[in-house]
Amino acid sequence: MKKLIVLLTLVLGSVWPVCANVLVTAPSNGATLSPAVLFAATATATSCSRGVASMGIYVDSTLAYVVNGSSLTTTLQLATGAHSTVLQEWDYCGGATSTLVPIAVTTQTGVWIVSPQANTTVGTLASFVATATTACTTGVSSIGVYVNHQLQTVVNGASLNVQLSLPPGAQQPVIQEWDNCGGTTSIPVNVTVTGTTLQNLQMSPGWKSSGQMAPYYTDCNAACTGVTLSMTQGLATPSLSGQSSQFNLGGTTPYSDALFYNQLIGAFSTQGLPDYNHTLVPAVHNFIYDAYFFVGDPAHTQAMEFDVNWFMNGVGMTWGTECRIAGGYEWDTWDNVNAKWVATGIPCNPLVNAWNHVTVNAQRTGNNKLLYQSIVLNGVTYNVNKTAPAFSVPQNWYGITANYQMDGDYKQTSITSYLDNFTFTYW
Repeated sequence: MKKLIVLLTLVLGSVWPVCANVLVTAPSNGATLSPAVLFAATATATSCSRGVASMGIYVDSTLAYVVNGSSLTTTLQLATGAHSTVLQEWDYCGGATSTLVPIAVTTQTGVWIVSPQANTTVGTLASFVATATTACTTGVSSIGVYVNHQLQTVVNGASLNVQLSLPPGAQQPVIQEWDNCGGTTSIPVNVTVTGTTLQNLQMSPGWKSSGQMAPYYTDCNAACTGVTLSMTQGLATPSLSGQSSQFNLGGTTPYSDALFYNQLIGAFSTQGLPDYNHTLVPAVHNFIYDAYFFVGDPAHTQAMEFDVNWFMNGVGMTWGTECRIAGGYEWDTWDNVNAKWVATGIPCNPLVNAWNHVTVNAQRTGNNKLLYQSIVLNGVTYNVNKTAPAFSVPQNWYGITANYQMDGDYKQTSITSYLDNFTFTYW
């Protein structure tokens, strides 16, 4: 029942029924792997009331594995070389959907990097995805990343999927594996780090807010009857930086929301970036929304939204990313054209009475489509990789904004949350 209203006078929405979705957690797109390939996936089919009947794996157009139910986990032995693998679900209503995952199989030892690609430009928060193979009969023990000769992260096993902050300029991070026989191999990857980061946005001046009343979710500003909301900055506790911001929602109208937004770039910029010559907004294609949030009462918090908005020349884009908490503990993304939420099948289970770290990576493609790249929650990266069309807005809408929103439950129970260390990176 939730919606999203964006900036400069904003956009409306509600819930979107998903047809079907195959969420692949292994293998990664484009990965180079040893011959024993792990496949793991789940599927949903909400347009079929009876659900998913079975799932299967095609390897080079040949069905290699089938299992009953809506999830699969299995290891297949594949020949060396490139393979087109497809993970597919069949529902009880006769429907089927699939996800294509191209991979390569090798018996050679070494580190195989999926991301970042060599000699490319990345943002200050870069995604590192890699796998490792070894001649050691007991396999790879761990894999890690060095930045400027300092070990930044290490994970157990033969696969890596993390995000790390990189300093601007030319960088050569090194991805290294250690096997269980005492051996090790590594490979450097040259990248150029670019991007501008706006920091401590929870303490920025110029935050605006609006109530949004169910069932129509029109922007009622200060005249909301049945919705109460407030924001308080500069709190020492709970806080990570000593300067967190508190957000409150209450009232009497069930399922109503509180929208808080900050106009970052454009005529009303709170960051000193008015872009009067209209050169900055057209050049921006990549966005990283990175924040720590604290939820005190998940049982009565219907959802929390972390959103980016881009407007220019009558084109509007809202990368809406919603964590449904009381609404089902799942991430949703925003359908701009139909003004509805789309379930991703990705779990969202924030810690209670503790700080959670969320990072949303988004991109405006060259043909002005929205690309939802990934969501990172408490160090776990979920690759979304879905595109969506833009929508039409008035010609005079111009700028880039960031939103934070809380959605009320069926009782409109009063709830409180906090943001800290909120940064926004663009390039």
